[in-house]
Amino acid sequence: MPRKAQTPSVADSNAASGGTAAVDRALSLLAAFRAGDAALSLAELADRTQLHKSTALRLIASLEHAHLLQRLDDGRYALGGEVERLHGLYTASFSLDRVVMPVLRQLVADTGESAAYHVRQGQAPNQTRLCLYRVDSPHPVRDHIRAGEVLPLHRGTGGRVLTAFGAGDDSRTPTAADKRVLARIRADGFMTALGDRLAEVAGVSAPVFHADGTIAAALTLTMPAHRFDERHVAKVLGAARRLSGRVG
Repeated sequence: MPRKAQTPSVADSNAASGGTAAVDRALSLLAAFRAGDAALSLAELADRTQLHKSTALRLIASLEHAHLLQRLDDGRYALGGEVERLHGLYTASFSLDRVVMPVLRQLVADTGESAAYHVRQGQAPNQTRLCLYRVDSPHPVRDHIRAGEVLPLHRGTGGRVLTAFGAGDDSRTPTAADKRVLARIRADGFMTALGDRLAEVAGVSAPVFHADGTIAAALTLTMPAHRFDERHVAKVLGAARRLSGRVG
């Protein structure tokens, strides 16, 4: 009988509610692969997942059988051909709006304000940001921005977040004040502002990241200044986290 681990494995520490422990542990072996990993040894897999080598070997046998892992001639393990097949199916069926729009709708339902998803557009010196998706507030008094509108990078919380996390360069020479704002955004992980782009309009923006940690977009909540509520920050951050790693 295998010895009980002194510390829980990665999978046991983050187990699926109502799931199966063996499946969680097998999936943790696949999740152990990182960018740049061509293959990993049994010791590396066990170390990254905090599984005993004997447990890892049993799980690897099942993953090999399903062609999710393959054993190389040098004894290391690489991702198998089934991963590529599944990736191809996912890529063919992927639709960004099916990922983003439900999160925006939920954010609007939770806050009563307008939510948008902004991406960088163009190349320096003419970079802007594009409102790719938008869900309007049910309130009659709101800002009127539509999906497809192009906005500046250097004004508005969405543009400043894109710039702060490295996705924006409009070739302007930043002032000392600009630099302080961008540094604060990076430190806080979000931005709030009143009247930064339009008078009497408040905004809350947070970055949405690709799986590799680079910024993909800015998620923004906007409202009339008199309806600004600090509690919206946590909701915007939560929505941005739900999208991070899921967008292309």
